[in-house]
Amino acid sequence: MSNIKCTTLRFNVDKPLDRQAWDYLHGMDKDEFKSYSQAVALAVTEYFKRYYKRIDDPYFETREREERFVEQIVAAVESAVEKVLPSFLAACFSKIVAPYNMVMPAAKNNENTTQPDEIDFDFVGG
Repeated sequence: MSNIKCTTLRFNVDKPLDRQAWDYLHGMDKDEFKSYSQAVALAVTEYFKRYYKRIDDPYFETREREERFVEQIVAAVESAVEKVLPSFLAACFSKIVAPYNMVMPAAKNNENTTQPDEIDFDFVGG
C-alpha cells in the first residue's frame, strides 16, 4: 500500500509571487528535479527549516551573512597569497643560499651588536 498524500496547487499568474513560482516550476531543470512534487517538497522543506531556525535564533541571518563575508575575505587573502608566494619564497631561498657575509655585511662591522652573554635572561623565569 502506497503512502502518498495528494494536494492541489493553484497559481494566480496575475499575482507576482504566484507568477514567479509558476515560472520557476515550468523552467526548472528536469535533470535536477525529477518532478514538480520533488521541487515543491524541497522548496517547502527548505523554507520552513529557515523559518523555524530564524524564530529559534533571531541572529541566524546576520550570522549567515557574516559567515559569507568572512568566506569572501578568506578567499581574497588566499588568492593574494597564491600570487605573491612564489616570489616571496624565491627571495627567502636566495637569502638562505647567499653567503652570510654578503647577506649581513653591516652586522660584522657594527659595534652596537649585542653579544649572547650580554642578554639579561631573568625574564625567562630563572
